[in-house]
Formats: sequence, structure tokens, C-alpha cells
Amino acid sequence: MSDIAQQVQRRRTFAIISHPDAGKTTLTEKLLLFSGAINIAGSVKARKAARHATSDWMEIEKQRGISVASSVMQMEYRDCVINLLDTPGHQDFSEDTYRVLTAVDAALMVIDAGNGVEPQTRRLLQVCRARNTPILTFVNKMDREVKAPLDLMDEIERELGMTVVPFTWPVGMGKTFRGVYDRREDQMRVFAAGEDRRGGDEEVLAGLDNTESASRFGMEWSTAKDELELVEGASPAFDKDAFLNGTQTPMLFGSAVNNFGVREVLDALVDLAPQPGAKAAIQRTVEPTEPKFSGVVFKIQANMDPAHRDRIAFVRCASGHFERGMRLKVVRSGKELRPNTVVSFLSQRRELLDEAFAGDIIGIPNHGVLQLGDTLTEGEALQFTGLPFFAPEIIRSVEVADPLKTKQLRAGLTQLGEEGAIQVFRPIAGTVLLLGAVGQLQFEVVAHRLEHEYGVRARIMGSNYNVARWVTCAPEDGGEQELKRFMDANAHRVALDAVDAPTVLLDHMATLRAVEANWPKIKFHAMREHAGLVFHKSM
Repeated sequence: MSDIAQQVQRRRTFAIISHPDAGKTTLTEKLLLFSGAINIAGSVKARKAARHATSDWMEIEKQRGISVASSVMQMEYRDCVINLLDTPGHQDFSEDTYRVLTAVDAALMVIDAGNGVEPQTRRLLQVCRARNTPILTFVNKMDREVKAPLDLMDEIERELGMTVVPFTWPVGMGKTFRGVYDRREDQMRVFAAGEDRRGGDEEVLAGLDNTESASRFGMEWSTAKDELELVEGASPAFDKDAFLNGTQTPMLFGSAVNNFGVREVLDALVDLAPQPGAKAAIQRTVEPTEPKFSGVVFKIQANMDPAHRDRIAFVRCASGHFERGMRLKVVRSGKELRPNTVVSFLSQRRELLDEAFAGDIIGIPNHGVLQLGDTLTEGEALQFTGLPFFAPEIIRSVEVADPLKTKQLRAGLTQLGEEGAIQVFRPIAGTVLLLGAVGQLQFEVVAHRLEHEYGVRARIMGSNYNVARWVTCAPEDGGEQELKRFMDANAHRVALDAVDAPTVLLDHMATLRAVEANWPKIKFHAMREHAGLVFHKSM
């Protein structure tokens, strides 16, 4: 087996997804803790304390106690290199999460045991299912008064359309939470409330017929034993193929804030999550074990280090062996890169990286050379597909409070637009920039970042537009000439986005239907992929 193939076998790349407040960022911290990557977990709840979650690095995240940008962390556990991507749970930032999900091979779904399946969980699951992403499920907060585990299992199967195979089972809940029984190991791990440090040896009791378990835990133990017998008869055996196809999910229970059930999650990820697989490009399918390097930019983050006004392009390595300083081609522009300061992440903590393999996430600092969706190769003209951009649901105008800072406003919005934090539209007739977002919170974050990262106070105001669609015209229908005719006739409502893709902005869906009827050769798209501007029909 080649060195590249051996390295690829060691990689596990996954995202943590959930509804807000299910405990996703807490679990991320504890996975880092148990892998040995950090010694003290950040205080996720006590936001006024000096410590914050390792994965929440942006100032506004620390103030509000939410994740608004995906963060990337790499750690080693049991001779595996784990690339972990913590995603925003809030639906206003779902576009960032959707793009992150294109860069992973598996997802870890966190469910609040008190609330069950929530709306954002459903939405993210649809994205995972569309991509056949394997999903592991962690049912969190068992130390609180929560739904019965059998009801939770039924709800997940009914709501998400997946069969559930419990790997662990809770003994009690809330004040009477006694631990979890590990079905694979045939043993019970006894619950002990943990803190921000990893505890010592955990107490383990072997077997379902253990008399000590029965005498110590009484009613909770006998209830769990009855439920386990039910589960044994009703739930299917674990089927690796069904899991890898995204139709079956292993389920584990625990309490992330108490460090409980976290080790089992790490072990399940290493044992079950797939190693990096083949990636589709327009030209061909790229295998991870190919000798030549290729990768795709799935995320850009501005000002991770505000002192340096830097922009980091997050690249998912798709094939081959990356070495610092190697010559890379940006396929879109034909430009050559020789990145010498490539970094790996523990959230905001960076380390210089000498090499990487398929499955790894690397950060390339650059000043606007790389855009979302860019493919990097050693020379081959490849274009990876699948990075989605959605038409905004809210459109606002933006003005600078101090006219002397107009230049800084445009620079800041250009960078935030390239990052995908917000969509920026430049009307072809007019000077006022327009911002498009999926949710209101995106505007608040952009205003906050403009002020604190770029020194610009911006006024974000209403606009006359509520609908945006990208427009194209097929060559057989007149191509560029017909598109230019459309843009000239609709100059008052056409704008260009961050990659100069023409966009029509309208007041109502009824107006869109009328425009579509008047221009039958023009195609209107509610989604586009950056790769080669592949468009999808209006929805």
C-alpha cells in the first residue's frame, strides 16, 4: 500500500450539526478534550468568564454565546487524524453550514433529549440525505428531565426517515441518571458529573445480569433492562452499508457538559465513519489516493487575525499529498500559488503545516486570490462541483454613516461577500450597495463586523426588493446577446454579485412570474454553484 493510501486510511472528516442550543459547541469542546487536543474545555455557558469555547473565536460569538461561523479543528485519536468542523446551528447561517457539509465524509447529529427533533435538525438532515452523508446521532443532556429514550428513538425514525440502532442506552434520566449501557461492549459506564477537565478512570460494570447494577440502581436499572430487551427485538442489527448510504444511524446517549458519553462518540467515529472517498469534478471523478494533489475552497474567513487583516481560504484536500511551498494552479484564474504559510487549526489557534493528505482541511492565507468554489491542482484543469449558493430571502440597502469611509465600506463588504457571510449586489444603475441574506441575524453580524473589524459604521436599511434570481441564457436561445438585451431593458433592477453573476431583483414573486413570461429565453435561478457558475432552475 502506498504512503498516500495509508495516510488516507487514517483520516476521518466530519461536521457536527444540530438545532441551536442542543449542545453542539459543548460536545465539540469535549471531543477535543478527550482526544488530548486541549487540557481545559472552554466555559461554554459562563460567557462572562475569561474562557470561551475553543471553537467560538469571533468576538460576537463570545458576546452572544452562539456560533455564527463554522470553525475547523484537527486532532489525533487512536492513530486517526480527525478533522472536525463545528457548524452554526442558527438557521440564519445555514448557507455556511450547507457549504461545510460538502467538505465532510460524515456528520455527527446532536439532539437535545428534552426537545427531540427540532426544525433546523430536519433542514440539515435533508442536506445530508441529499448527499447520502453517513450520520451518527448523539442524544445530549440526559442529566436533565427529558423525553423517554424509546419515544426519542421513534421520533428520530419517524421525523428523519432513518432506522436507528442504539449503540448505548441510558439508565435513568435527570436527577436519577445513572449512566449508559454500552450494547457493543456489554457493560454499563456509571455516571459521574464531570467538569471542564477530563476525569480519571470511569467506573464500569459488566453485563446485563450484573447483580451490583440491579441493587445499586434499582428501578432505573430494571426499566433500562426492559427497554433494552424491547430494543433488541425491535431494532435491526447495525448494517454498515445502510449507515454509509445515510439510511441508518447509530445512536449514543450522554451528557456533553458532564464529559459523559463523549469517549463512546469518539470511538464510534473512528470505527464507523468512512475514510475520504472519491470526489466528483466536471471533467472526471478524482480518487483520494491519486499521487497528484487537488483540493477545493469551501469556505473563506476574513480577519481571523484582525491585526493582519488576513483572509484564510479553507481547502478540503481531495487527492494526493500536499507539501508546503509546492506549486499550485488556481484553475478558475490560471494563476499560480506557492503557499508557504499554510496552517492547520485548533479553532483560532494555528499551526504551520508542512504536509496534508486527502480528507485534511488546510488554511491558505491570501488576499483575494482565492474564491469560494475554487479548485487547486498541480496543473490539471479540474473543477469540483457541488458548492451551493442560495438566492437571498431578505434584501437590504447599506450606506456608510461617515461618507469619508465609503472606500472602507466597499472593501469590507467585498471581503465579507467573498467569504459568503452575506451576498453583496452592485446595481448596474445606481451607487447604493444591496445586501442579501437568508436571515436577519446575518445583517446584525455584518454590521458588527464592519464596525469592529473594518472601523466602519454602516446603516442597514430597507429596500424595494424581496426576490432575487440569477439570470442566464443558453447559447441556442441567443446566449450573451439575449442576456445583454434583458439586462439593458431591466437596468433599473439588475445587479452583479461577488463573482459578477447577473442578478435580477424584484419586489414580489408575482413580478418574477410576469418577467419570466415576458422573457421566455432567459432562465431564472434560485441557486447557483460557484464551480463554473452551474445554475439550477428557479424554485
